[in-house]
Amino acid sequence: MARTVARSIAAPLLFLNLIMYLIVLGFASWCLNKYINGQTNHPSFGGNGATMFFLIFAILAAMLGIISKLMGGNHLRAWRNDSLAAAGSSAIVAWAVTALAFGLACKEINIGGWRGWRLRVLEGFTIVLAFTQLLYVLLLHAGMFSSRYGPGYRETEYGAAGGVPPPAPGEKGVGVPTTGVV
Repeated sequence: MARTVARSIAAPLLFLNLIMYLIVLGFASWCLNKYINGQTNHPSFGGNGATMFFLIFAILAAMLGIISKLMGGNHLRAWRNDSLAAAGSSAIVAWAVTALAFGLACKEINIGGWRGWRLRVLEGFTIVLAFTQLLYVLLLHAGMFSSRYGPGYRETEYGAAGGVPPPAPGEKGVGVPTTGVV
């Protein structure tokens, strides 16, 4: 039971982040489409000088976050060191880009001006995702502190030579069988 503490907390957080990243992708795509079409006077859009940069980073963060959640789902299913490498690295990259989008959302709020409800919802989701994605990254790497919380980085209970002693000095090991023809 103790070995699944981080796993049982990370699974609902993974699902919540996946849904939130899908919502961010939808709102950011809609807003970017309106921005490209020159319809910034749409009643539910608006914007200011930071809007274009924020939308680009929000879409990038959403795509990286969705891919990160797919790799994280695979890791939660396997819960091994080799799946932790892919899930952990993609989660860190997704969090880094989400943190950039978070900064641009804060800048857009700081600049002010009229922003429609869709843009404000997108800013809010991006700000919340920056913190929930950080919590998810920390839960994935909880095994670094104790193997009770997840797969650690130094476990060797499986692998290419897991449990097989190295060959004795002077022994060459098992070679490829030959046909006997020289």
